[in-house]
Amino acid sequence: MTEPQLHFVNGLDASGLHRMAYWEWGERSNPRVVVCVHGLTRQGRDFDTLARSLSADYRVVCPDVVGRGRSDWLADPAGYQVAAYVADMVALLARLGVAQVDWVGTSMGGLIGLCVASLRDRQGESMVRRLVINDVGPALSAAAVQRIGGYVGVPRRFATFDEGADYLWSISQGFGPHTREQWLALTRAQLVAANDGQGDGFVSHYDPRIALPFKSVTPELAAAGEAVLWQRYDSLSGPTLLIRGGDSDLLSHATAQAMTERGPRARLVELPGIGHAPTLVAPDQVALVREFLAAS
Repeated sequence: MTEPQLHFVNGLDASGLHRMAYWEWGERSNPRVVVCVHGLTRQGRDFDTLARSLSADYRVVCPDVVGRGRSDWLADPAGYQVAAYVADMVALLARLGVAQVDWVGTSMGGLIGLCVASLRDRQGESMVRRLVINDVGPALSAAAVQRIGGYVGVPRRFATFDEGADYLWSISQGFGPHTREQWLALTRAQLVAANDGQGDGFVSHYDPRIALPFKSVTPELAAAGEAVLWQRYDSLSGPTLLIRGGDSDLLSHATAQAMTERGPRARLVELPGIGHAPTLVAPDQVALVREFLAAS
């Protein structure tokens, strides 16, 4: 399959129902399912290269987390929280009709995956068989969070697609080296024609209000959230691969090392010359994920 199929699943929020979009690659009858979940301001088409590579062997599902891409925007932006995203993913997994999935999560998508994997059914089984956490962990650098907060939700309009692509590249240097072709491929679903009655141009394909809960986190809330995430991480036991950009400013080497020593004792791979976060587009990154998922 060279292009994915677009589907939707309903989620529940404080105002009623919302639709979450998901992109599906491969045969729907394949019981081997990989769910790939993106970062804070991104969307499911980020995984096109990885999904295309995996789709001969897996059914690959790449959701647009609510508020991003083709998914609905929430009536109440307070709902843009990891706990609510986890609930949407549980609804998605029920729709897929399989007992377990493998999970690849970049940044925010890794935190969502960590939380989903920590859930257990009455028999004590997790819904996640193998977990790939891409450049995130229970403890996050405050400086990196502040850096990201500096551009998330800031309204910007670009006269041309190329202008928008250049701006996105300017705030995404941590993604590591990309050819212009690779970057444009990552950007096509990230920018959409403005449709707000304020003129032509292009805007980012997400609800700017996702920034409100993100920017309202106090040091006290951050510390409490970190404690909960470590607790959830420590409850994991399944095979876990932790990918870290060697120059990541969000996931420190010390936190990554701690993740190899507690909980599922993740296998750590650090990628030199890359910050936050590897895009899983380069052939060596794709091969890394493929080999981990294929292991018995």
